[in-house]
Amino acid sequence: MPPNAKRVFQGVVFDVYQWQQKMFDGSYATFEKLKRKDTVVIIPITKDGKILITRQEQPGKEPFLSLAGGQIDEGEGVFDAAKRELLEETGHEAYKWKLWMAHQPYSKIEWALYFFVAQDCIKIIDQELDPGERIVVEKVSFEDFTDVAVDEKFIDQEIKFKFLEAKADPQKMNELKKLFLE
Repeated sequence: MPPNAKRVFQGVVFDVYQWQQKMFDGSYATFEKLKRKDTVVIIPITKDGKILITRQEQPGKEPFLSLAGGQIDEGEGVFDAAKRELLEETGHEAYKWKLWMAHQPYSKIEWALYFFVAQDCIKIIDQELDPGERIVVEKVSFEDFTDVAVDEKFIDQEIKFKFLEAKADPQKMNELKKLFLE
């Protein structure tokens, strides 16, 4: 975000920032950018190699398939947020963690996504869901997850893209399998 950007709207999810940007011809134009809390997505894998997926419902949305995850709270570290979201949404704790990838998907939104592979997960408590969440956790094999990840109801687009690539390239599929199961 440029240092001269000013917040012109504060929302529940998004804040809007604007600033004056000098153009190549010497004129000025108003530029905008959205900002939101960064997000963690966790691919939880149990000791027996099953991947935990979620079937979710939220008010005003069609039911969807996803993984555990959510926003990073103010003052919370990325890894702490991943551990918290895994525990809240699945009741599981993981003993091995890998940061798989992190990126900002849109140039006009200041928002980072962090993807973790959480291995050796075991259930230690019941879910602690937010009032607007209905989440059913299911265990699937890696092979079944390759189909879930590309299902139209699966909303984690970055993971969907990785698995579509992997379905077309056996080497990439082997790399994903190794990442998830070793």
